[in-house]
Amino acid sequence: MINEKSTKDEVLEAVKHKGYALEHASEELKGDRDVVIEAVKQAGWALRYASEELKGDRDIVMAAVKQAGRALWYASDELKGDRDVVLAAVKRNGLWLQYASEELKGDRDVVLAAVNENPYAFNYASDELQADPEIVAAAYYLN
Repeated sequence: MINEKSTKDEVLEAVKHKGYALEHASEELKGDRDVVIEAVKQAGWALRYASEELKGDRDIVMAAVKQAGRALWYASDELKGDRDVVLAAVKRNGLWLQYASEELKGDRDVVLAAVNENPYAFNYASDELQADPEIVAAAYYLN
């Protein structure tokens, strides 16, 4: 079990096996790029425990959402508006569209990818796209 006094090597070893162990690391190690990337590769939602700075690191967030799309919830606002990051998340589970920026909730390709993965993602699309016949058909057909 790791704690605030654990060394970087101890924490790295722990998060490689259980990413959520990041929760118990020191604040310094929650801001260590090497530690956090290993944690999110194992458990994407461990992004929750990363420093605010690393929640805005595109490589870390991309690794996190590829492992668990839900990690988008913990990403910086800037990365919630990054098309590639959001696409990676919604391809894992379309419902993570709810955490995307308003702009991307109005992006036809992003919404279509989300709805194709999970028709209930339709509920998080912009009003304009909820009136788009192709989006409606995709949600209806898959539902």
